[in-house]
Amino acid sequence: MDMMETFRQTYLEESFEGLDVMEAGLLELPPGEPDNEKINEIFRAAHSIKGGSGTFGFTEIIDFTHVLETLLDEMRDGRRQVTQEANDVMLQAVDVLRDMMTRLQNHETIDEERAAEVQAELERILGTSSDGSSAEPTQAAASEPVTVQEAGQGTWKLELIPETELLQTGNEPIRIFRELETLGSLNAIVDDSSLPDINDLDPEKLYLKWTLELSGDNIQEDDIREVFEWIDGDGAEIKYHKPASTAAVSEPDVSAVAEVAVTQEPALSAAPVPKAETTPAAAPTAKKATAAKAVAPKQDSSIRVDLSKIDQMVNLVGELVITQSMLSQFGEQAEQGGDNTEWIDKLKEGLTHLERHTRDLQESVMNIRMLPVSFAFNRMPRIVHDVSQKLGKSIELVMEGEGTELDKTMLEALTDPLVHIVRNSIDHGIEAPDVREAAGKPRTGTVKMAAFHQGGNILIQITDDGAGINADKVYQKAVEKGVIEEGQHLSEQEIVDLIFHPGFSTADVVSDISGRGVGMDVVRRNIRGLGGSVEVKTELGKGSIFTIRLPLTLAILDGQLAKVGSETYVFPLVSIVESIQVDKSLVKGIAGQTELYKLRDNYIPVIRLHEKLGVEDARTDLESGLLVVVEDNGERAGIFVDDLLGQQQVVIKSLESNYMKVNSIAGATILGDGTVSLILDISETLSGHKGGSLQHSAA
Repeated sequence: MDMMETFRQTYLEESFEGLDVMEAGLLELPPGEPDNEKINEIFRAAHSIKGGSGTFGFTEIIDFTHVLETLLDEMRDGRRQVTQEANDVMLQAVDVLRDMMTRLQNHETIDEERAAEVQAELERILGTSSDGSSAEPTQAAASEPVTVQEAGQGTWKLELIPETELLQTGNEPIRIFRELETLGSLNAIVDDSSLPDINDLDPEKLYLKWTLELSGDNIQEDDIREVFEWIDGDGAEIKYHKPASTAAVSEPDVSAVAEVAVTQEPALSAAPVPKAETTPAAAPTAKKATAAKAVAPKQDSSIRVDLSKIDQMVNLVGELVITQSMLSQFGEQAEQGGDNTEWIDKLKEGLTHLERHTRDLQESVMNIRMLPVSFAFNRMPRIVHDVSQKLGKSIELVMEGEGTELDKTMLEALTDPLVHIVRNSIDHGIEAPDVREAAGKPRTGTVKMAAFHQGGNILIQITDDGAGINADKVYQKAVEKGVIEEGQHLSEQEIVDLIFHPGFSTADVVSDISGRGVGMDVVRRNIRGLGGSVEVKTELGKGSIFTIRLPLTLAILDGQLAKVGSETYVFPLVSIVESIQVDKSLVKGIAGQTELYKLRDNYIPVIRLHEKLGVEDARTDLESGLLVVVEDNGERAGIFVDDLLGQQQVVIKSLESNYMKVNSIAGATILGDGTVSLILDISETLSGHKGGSLQHSAA
């Protein structure tokens, strides 16, 4: 990747962050008198995006953002109040800009049709006052003689005197000229009097100066200075000469002038800006969105890492280098012979250091991939805003634990399941305001998202204070759809879990939000694909709690090795409760179902791993082996193995992508002796075990 492409990708990544700031600010912006602090924050983000786009020649973004910036500028100057309509259109503008950035990042063609629709909406709002009336000047005002021209009408003369090192800072005059052309018609006159002899010319230096003539209607000085703000006084000297027509103005009635200026500016800003026809820097005609995509490789994703994490890793690498040097000396001493006792003891000490430093380095590297769950949570305010508006519901979103860290790969895969659950909570869970009020609840419903650690897992809970899940309705729908047979006995929790069945929906009407039976089954499948689980608890009339349980990372696992015949399997250490010697007197068989083992006050099912996985040379007598008691989602079972070996951290490799999907197996790993060992999927092992309920009271 060349240097300019690196700068380009950096600009786009920073622009995505700016769009997040804009979206968050707009969602918090109340209608009425503008919140100056919030408006300024949104305006600065839009301004930075527009300024940077000029450097890379993204004229579509410049033109689109300019209209959005004008609307925000009127709000921050107090000339316009914030309305819900304007807020909604500005949120759509953020979506359009995000789509533009994504397409530019992937070297794809921008969807100009969608951008033009939203830009037209922004211009329409600019053409009306904040109370909805037209911003055109009244007939009486128009008939009054006014002896002043509109601000900025005429020709501006600008002198651009760059420093010779300007090009080395990444600034290029031709891109500045292109942005000036968005304001009016530009004529550039070059001064090459300082150009040296060809033998003395340095290709990295700039020897030219320009006189620029910029003409058009409603050209504001602030807009011109905005174009040069990156280099004015820091790379170049800019001299501004105002149009002669605005220099000599008779003294008019101040109030009349103010009225004309304010009411005409939006109409003028919405007018098409004339372009210079003879300048070589004129922007080329943009291609249609249906044009063929540019052939370019898709850019790899990247993350920002706290500098302290990098420093820690560098220090650990230094420790490893010292340890390696120490071990090299022991190798030389071994070759020389002599008394082995002394150097063997030091060798053991060095290997201990190596093990500790390697583990610390491994944890440090894995920590770099950890990002706060706020990266997934931050999309939810917009989802809540859009869905609640469509449904006519009032929703308050509460988020807790956004700083809890999770592996980047898992965060990216987690976003869609979270969107599904939040949308379902609003659509199916939260009642309409009038229904809530009749039930004695606040008219505004609450959806709460919380992330926290529990054991070796991350738990994410989505809670709503809605109507809860009606088990009777779910049961009837399941019978109607043929998911279960009529009269089939199920516990209330088993009935509620039917919402995760493919194609199942309790919605009476199909809409663009829900009702097609697609969503919750995908949620469960995606979460299980991350090595996690999802469960729901509900209380009719009170609300529901969806709990997602995930491992901290997909790459490393603390495991317990277990022997089954000639095979070695890995149990996730976090799932193991205890291991016990089997007492046959405590084993009870249920005819045609399974074996149960009495563990204190409860019976737990016994799962013979050799039968489940087809290992022929394993032990079959329960008393000759061990029972590993595991737990998943509150359910326990005893898995019978021949023996337990050591504990170690293992690197998880996908079995499905390298071979095929195997039931009850989460992945594979390579042990220290080079052999391949399979990692058990405890959740799938327990859920796939026949025998009904996994835990029975011994009472």
